[in-house]
Amino acid sequence: MTSSTGIRTLDRPLSPVEKWYWICDQLSPLNVVARGRVDGDLPVRLLREALDLLQSRHPLLRVAVADADEREPRLVPTGAHIPLRQVVAAADDDEERWVRELNDHELVEHIDWRTGPLARAVVVTHPGDDGEPARHDLLLGLVHSIADGTTVLALARQWLELAAALRGEPAATGRGAERILPPPDELLPETHRGEAGARLLTEKQERDQAEFERCRPARIEPEQPVPFERRRTALLHRELTPAQLDAVVAAAARAGATVHGALAAAIVAAVARDTPGGTDHVAIGSPITFRGDLAPPVGEHEVGTYVATVGSVVRTAPFWEMARQVSADVAARRARGEHLSMVNLLLGGGGPQTRAEWREFLEFMEANGPINLCLSNLGRLDFPDRIGPWRVAEPQFVTGLSVNGYFVATASTSHGRLFWNFTYITDAVSHERARRLADGALDALLAALDEPTS
Repeated sequence: MTSSTGIRTLDRPLSPVEKWYWICDQLSPLNVVARGRVDGDLPVRLLREALDLLQSRHPLLRVAVADADEREPRLVPTGAHIPLRQVVAAADDDEERWVRELNDHELVEHIDWRTGPLARAVVVTHPGDDGEPARHDLLLGLVHSIADGTTVLALARQWLELAAALRGEPAATGRGAERILPPPDELLPETHRGEAGARLLTEKQERDQAEFERCRPARIEPEQPVPFERRRTALLHRELTPAQLDAVVAAAARAGATVHGALAAAIVAAVARDTPGGTDHVAIGSPITFRGDLAPPVGEHEVGTYVATVGSVVRTAPFWEMARQVSADVAARRARGEHLSMVNLLLGGGGPQTRAEWREFLEFMEANGPINLCLSNLGRLDFPDRIGPWRVAEPQFVTGLSVNGYFVATASTSHGRLFWNFTYITDAVSHERARRLADGALDALLAALDEPTS
């Protein structure tokens, strides 16, 4: 539909996938946040104007959720602006002041879906000293029901490009207003619709059940129970230097593994070492994008949530053997379309519909679900070193957990570094344990560089 101002707007029911994330977010915040570092003069008024332009381009940035009918919540137009908050860092604040903003606000506070929009932004400004330019950390967060890591990073880049264009600087600002797409569920290829899709889903579930019954893999067990509504996400930030990253890429290639496989093996090694009595197998999930699998395909610049998680059961073994296990397993599952089957899992009228029914489903998954440990890796990002007059660095993303797990890592590579962010549910996983797991994964990865890869 089109508003009185001529801007195209959305008014439709949430799809099953969107509704799933929306229900989770009501229980505990489920936000996805992009962070990027910008050096130079960047007035807040310019960011405000550019953010308004960004919002005008994307219909999903101009919606709220109406839930008069509990079984059919709707995306509806809103005229509210994306909130923009500025934080001026104190002189003694360290480089990771942005981490505190996520831990104190952006990961633990709900974005108001009733009024919309389903997004908000923060700029953390470190004033320059002794003639040095100011440094800014831009944080752009969206509710997971309309965004994934690819979405928030693409929007962060577009936000800066629009700011540069407003200054009269040359910048790749995109194509103008974006198309209005059907929800992700309605773009699945024919092979994953109807009876054919149901058959593939059943086959996947039977394979998974047999594997989990045979291997009994370890999960992340909570140190104490935390009710769904009290769950909050906390962040630990780690990264690889250029030299470390180059060494990991080279070692993975020699081992016949992917970098994702190496990162997952490092996490598995840390979890296995931390499991009382040890374990022979660990279950870890790998979110996979399905933008290119849809009909029509969806571009990386388009807003929406387009990831689904497949689970791997990893047998504890020498490091590079585990890396090869994960690499091969994720590739095989993707080739079989198991990530699309996971989207299919939420389709159909037989699943949970009301909040009470969803709660029962979540409680069942809490007790019986195989995966509460994940690694979401976007790989190498296409992110420029400069946008307009500003030097840009360290683009990365962080995801809240809500009720979907206890320990998750997100990774992306840009400007010669790999950014590795670990999030966990506070109290269910103590800060000490989370640090032990994050540091244990980093140590295992770096130690493996000196190990045989064959």
